[in-house]
Amino acid sequence: MSVRKRRWTTAEGEVKEAWIVDYVDQDGDRHIETFRRKKEADAWADQVGVDVRAGTHTAASRSATVAEAAEAWINKAKDVNKRERSTVNQYEQHAKHIIVRLGANTKLSTLTRTRMEKFADDLLTTMSRPLAKKVLVSVKSMVRNAVRLGKVSSNAAADVKFDRDMERGEKQLEVGVDIPTPAEIKHILDAVSGRLRPLLITATFTGLRASELRGLPWKDVDLKHAKLHVRQRADRYKEIGSVKSKGSKRTLPLGPMVVNTLREWKLACPRSDLGLVFPTESGQIQHHKNIVGALQSVVIAAGLTVPVIKDGKPVMDDGKPVVEAKYTGLHALRHFYASLCINRKADGGLELPPKNVQARMGHAKIAITMDTYGHLFPGGDDGAELAKAERALLA
Repeated sequence: MSVRKRRWTTAEGEVKEAWIVDYVDQDGDRHIETFRRKKEADAWADQVGVDVRAGTHTAASRSATVAEAAEAWINKAKDVNKRERSTVNQYEQHAKHIIVRLGANTKLSTLTRTRMEKFADDLLTTMSRPLAKKVLVSVKSMVRNAVRLGKVSSNAAADVKFDRDMERGEKQLEVGVDIPTPAEIKHILDAVSGRLRPLLITATFTGLRASELRGLPWKDVDLKHAKLHVRQRADRYKEIGSVKSKGSKRTLPLGPMVVNTLREWKLACPRSDLGLVFPTESGQIQHHKNIVGALQSVVIAAGLTVPVIKDGKPVMDDGKPVVEAKYTGLHALRHFYASLCINRKADGGLELPPKNVQARMGHAKIAITMDTYGHLFPGGDDGAELAKAERALLA
């Protein structure tokens, strides 16, 4: 392998120069790559040398383009991994963001760590941080799949991350703002009636995701032993599929209130060919937006409202502020269940350790639990505990 400077004169008489990396890959084929700066050529040559010795190098001429890699990644999700339609559609949307910023015809072999860092920065300037994080995860997965197929040597995006200081600045969930207080939950459950009542009671005291509630079958509800098994869910297209992740498959205990409510509801529940616990009146899978709309009406009826703000000012109607539901989605009830699991027993909670909370919530990783709810875990009196340990040690 050699790195050398090449100088030439264009037809217009302009003198140009570039750095050339001349090398032979693991298959004995000769390749030449051109770079503007010697530093870039040297760095690339060093990496290629490692890849060639490992037998993993993919020449630029054989590298997949970004568009080709995106198509292969989506096809794998659809045909091999059998992802739900909603998940595949989400990947397709992410692929559009990736292609726009990297270029459809850009070879994966030309992507560098520096370019992928810029890609991450561009995401943050054009979309919300949560979406940017999802797209970054998708591009890593896309290139990783290309590596698996031998369409590129390494994943230049693998170690790209967002600034942790900025991550820490993200808004934390607040009790009374994002998480209903026990008193607010009482108001909500007092205000709900009819077919929505068993659903909200179950959501409040199990922490199930909306998709898990909508896809819950009676065969997974063991009223005799007061247990509920989470094994499937319904997606946005009202199709039954597997749960979100391996960690989402779980068994939850049921309290007496939930058991009694579901036992009574089972007698009145509409017949469903899918055996659903919370079907529509015709026995079909409920649409998510219909449940959310009904929940918001209950929250407003419970007196839990906030003013509607537009352009920084409250919206008025006949001199009175227009209000909306303080809690707008089922995730608020899921957050409440998490806080119930975390809070001290003296405060009416279960005081479960983080790993148990992770299992109850169905999180794939403990990091998700701690990133979302870590600030809610009660802190001990470290000073008093340290003093106690010192006394015990020196006694």
